[in-house]
Amino acid sequence: MCRPFSFETFQKILENDDVFPIDETLFYFDDEPEKSREHYLGCIRDYDKPYWVGYCDIPNGCEFYTASDLLNAKIFDGYSIYERWEHLVFENIGGIWINDWLAYYGDKICFD
Repeated sequence: MCRPFSFETFQKILENDDVFPIDETLFYFDDEPEKSREHYLGCIRDYDKPYWVGYCDIPNGCEFYTASDLLNAKIFDGYSIYERWEHLVFENIGGIWINDWLAYYGDKICFD
């Protein structure tokens, strides 16, 4: 299972998309049926609501003003990413396989 950092750290990664590539992040929840195991999220600063999610409870996905709004939206079987964090598994972040992403960016994760 690959959840290499805390929820709080992931929120800061999302909020610092100028440092960390996060658009087209692919993840799933390990407690959901195999056929449902594909969700995407990202951030595109050119839009009014830059944070987005695909393959969730909302047909065609949805958009948010802030990373916090995205992470706390109850759009995954009526629960938020925050509420389901212990079941979240990253496949890639920013289109980069998780182990490669950690090798490239892991040493930059310091938000103290």
